[in-house]
Amino acid sequence: MPHPVNPADLPAPFSNYSHAMEVPAGARLLVCSGQLGMRADGSIPAETSEQARICFDNIRVLLAEADMGFADVIRINAYVTDRAHMAPYMDVRNALFPAPFPASTLMIVSGFTRPEFTVEVEVMAAKHD
Repeated sequence: MPHPVNPADLPAPFSNYSHAMEVPAGARLLVCSGQLGMRADGSIPAETSEQARICFDNIRVLLAEADMGFADVIRINAYVTDRAHMAPYMDVRNALFPAPFPASTLMIVSGFTRPEFTVEVEVMAAKHD
């Protein structure tokens, strides 16, 4: 089972994430491409929180295909197009990931392939069978 690494001589994480995650030998890894907030019918909601939910719903499907779940996620990379989108994204992320929290990076970027997108999320998961 992967476990968090949060040394006492580092400042505490700003939110629900770990500074690092250690993966034991023999674990299977799943690396997901960035998921955007587009529904299967091609529609894209305007709200960042709804786009984030769709991103994580897509990730849930990818994890399930590998017999994994959110508890197996060890790393999240997320990208938003404006500082105003950070809190809505983080609210969705924090509701989905209980402790121990995965490592996480959140960056503000200039945009995505279509201007309607406000958030993109990619994850790495590990599971020891």
